[in-house]
Amino acid sequence: MHKRMDVESLQNVGRRRGRCMDVFLVMSIIFLFVAVAAVAAGGVMVVIELRSKIEVMRPSFGHDTPAKQTGDTSAPAYKMQNFASLDANTSKLKNSTMQWAAVEYGEGNSVGSHFDFDSRHHSLKPKKEGHYFMYLDLVLTCTSYQCKAGVLTVSLGDKLTCSVQLPEEAESPVSRKCWTVERMDGQTPLVAQMTVPQGGLENWKLELKGSKLGMFLVD
Repeated sequence: MHKRMDVESLQNVGRRRGRCMDVFLVMSIIFLFVAVAAVAAGGVMVVIELRSKIEVMRPSFGHDTPAKQTGDTSAPAYKMQNFASLDANTSKLKNSTMQWAAVEYGEGNSVGSHFDFDSRHHSLKPKKEGHYFMYLDLVLTCTSYQCKAGVLTVSLGDKLTCSVQLPEEAESPVSRKCWTVERMDGQTPLVAQMTVPQGGLENWKLELKGSKLGMFLVD
């Protein structure tokens, strides 16, 4: 009789321990799920914040927006003096200084007042010392059924170098986006220098629409 009771008591203890383990496992899974959800939510918030900052800093030349229509000239998106954007002005690929043009819109253009753009020498100079986000967008098209393969390189002073590998055949445009953040002294102008391989890049051309040089002040 006593032995049977001892066995039953041990079984009860075992069942209680089993239930405790089950509860522990369930709580651990719930905690892990909550932790993962929190991390994911935090990541989403960071992405949203970064996207909102980029949208605020990115100029939209030639387009009215609600803030502009209401006359809110103090909004950061409309302090265009810290932005500069230039479009490519020639399609020819050769060893040369790249030619650029400001985008005209309304009574102004796409070069903010904190920049000097020399349209004769095709140089762009930030007037203020600080860190600048600078980028090059290059779009190229093969104008024949076969083009000469090679590497096109565009260097923005000693701050940014962008290289594009061009194939012999390309049914669609070849594009390349390059960017960096560099400190500028507020005195040195930047010139984009194009370099092509020996013998040139026959039947390739630079698309004026989409090929850009841009900068904006980070801090």
